[in-house]
Amino acid sequence: MKKIFKTILFSVAMVSAALAQNTAENDYYRIITLPVPENMLLEVGGITTLPNGDVALATRRGDIWVINNPYMAGTAQPYFKKFASGLHEILGLAYRNGALYCAQRGELTKLIDKNGDGKADVYETIATLPISGHYHEYSYGPKFLPDGSMIVTGNVAFGDEEWWRGESRVPWRGWAVRITEDGKIEPYATGMRSPCGIGMIDGEFWYGDNQGDWMGSGFIAQVNKGDFMGHPAGLRWTSDPNSPVKLTTEQLYAKVNPRKDKDANGYYIKPENIENERGVYLFEMKKDIPELKTPAVWLPHGVLGISTSEILKDETNGAFGPFAGQLLVGDQGKSNISRVFVEKVNGEYQGASFMFREGFQSGILRMTWGQDGSLFVGETNRGWGSAGNTTAGVERLVWTGKMPFEMKAVRATPDGFEIEFTKPVNKATASDFKNYQVRSFIYKYHPVYGSPPVGEKFLNVKGLKVSEDGMKVRLLVEGLRDHFIHEIKADGVKDAEAKGLLHNTAFYTLNNIPSGEKLTGFVPRPANLPVAGTTTKAEKLVTPDDRTATATKATATKAAVPTYDEVKPLLQKHTCVACHQQDKRQVGPAFKDIAKRKYSNDKIVNLIHKPNPKNWPDYATEMPPMPQVPKADGLKIAAWINSLK
Repeated sequence: MKKIFKTILFSVAMVSAALAQNTAENDYYRIITLPVPENMLLEVGGITTLPNGDVALATRRGDIWVINNPYMAGTAQPYFKKFASGLHEILGLAYRNGALYCAQRGELTKLIDKNGDGKADVYETIATLPISGHYHEYSYGPKFLPDGSMIVTGNVAFGDEEWWRGESRVPWRGWAVRITEDGKIEPYATGMRSPCGIGMIDGEFWYGDNQGDWMGSGFIAQVNKGDFMGHPAGLRWTSDPNSPVKLTTEQLYAKVNPRKDKDANGYYIKPENIENERGVYLFEMKKDIPELKTPAVWLPHGVLGISTSEILKDETNGAFGPFAGQLLVGDQGKSNISRVFVEKVNGEYQGASFMFREGFQSGILRMTWGQDGSLFVGETNRGWGSAGNTTAGVERLVWTGKMPFEMKAVRATPDGFEIEFTKPVNKATASDFKNYQVRSFIYKYHPVYGSPPVGEKFLNVKGLKVSEDGMKVRLLVEGLRDHFIHEIKADGVKDAEAKGLLHNTAFYTLNNIPSGEKLTGFVPRPANLPVAGTTTKAEKLVTPDDRTATATKATATKAAVPTYDEVKPLLQKHTCVACHQQDKRQVGPAFKDIAKRKYSNDKIVNLIHKPNPKNWPDYATEMPPMPQVPKADGLKIAAWINSLK
């Protein structure tokens, strides 16, 4: 018991230290880390708020906990009580009519506390979910539809030779399925790769995916029954009479074919030419594939996130700040939350994504609103790797009451964009053309892993107009392109107190250019002002401490053998630290144990790209091939490992 209290006191001290950080985001949205009892590893896969204000957590290890006093009111600490155990890799949790529902690896389960003692007495199988036994066949959800039925999504498996190529080995993997309370499973939509990103927004199902094969970057989209989201693995089952999707694999491959260099239309660019500017764009195929649903909003890879998770609407009516009605999207890899403003144009969703809050202690998987309007965030990095300094936990994000200066919304207009701010602008800075940059780009649709941004163009801001109240600026932009991402930077725009924007970049997915009145009475761009710009660079996957160290570290000549501080960002960027530590065994062997094998640097790089599990027979988990690690990065990592001999 003394150890538990010491751990709690230490955790409280850590919370106090975190609150003392004078970061810009922390002035407006404060992260509070909930203290966790000793020896409790909360690898959170599901989280939901109960009617009495308590918060229920489900873990990847198969437990469900209920947190009493999660708001830490007064001097009392949160109290964790186990509600259920013995489940398998829970990756979703929902409450309805006195019961908890969770998707575990092979089933949708309902849990009921009949005698009111705070523990589940009934574990009821609502439906059995098909699995082949592949480790990557995660199940996510449920999310309740308005009629009381539930949506559960299923991850694809991955191949042995090409680790990144998703496979649907059993029915409804790579699908969203609708499940009724009586256990009936109905296929709902397919084309999904890793559908951890799920949300129910105003009674509509939304889903988000990660960069990977056929997925150029992360995104979110609203999904209707019968939609095809782009990944072909699930098309294997569209011949089933219950399938609402009729598209076949062969019909898709007639447009973009992984079996040969190019199809009849010349669309396909083979994998070794991935850097070529032109492949096929997803939106181009809509005319031939009516089931195809393109993203509502893209989340540029490495900039806003790398591993899309929970999608949640701000329904706090202002208790969480000025963004009521907008969407928050978690990210497991970068341990951050993006903010998304959506609107409908010509009956189709589109909108702008922004960075919202960084600096969480681990990868964000699930989120839920507290009864006081604060946001609870469930975290884990096990198996995937993430920014942050811990493996797992639960944190709470609280609005401090101070108004941040942000782009509150970006709306499409017939000839450009309208930016709405949270505070009145300084009109002199808002009227300066040099403070705006607009760039459009897109990602390729092809069967290899991810895509670089392609089709980049810097667009001319021909005119602008600041509203009388200083809350809006309308930009007249030349060269808009429908279905392209339009990056809008407003660096240099300040508020009335001469403070700059907390986040100065928006990414607007322009699925449709709206009709309507064009801008009049605007200030034209000076004729001698050239159109120029710089490309936004993806941020490396590093912790906040790493960023501080990098910012303060003087430039120095790199030694032949890199130091740990030099190689640490690479270990985190390529998720090596998800499975390996320097001195002790984790999921995989310690780096020091690898060094004892006396492999050459080139041999280590080869083993990164194509591991040999026979080298480590006493490890149950095999390392997946990682050919995406550049050789230069691999050699630097290898040199550091071999310095540990």
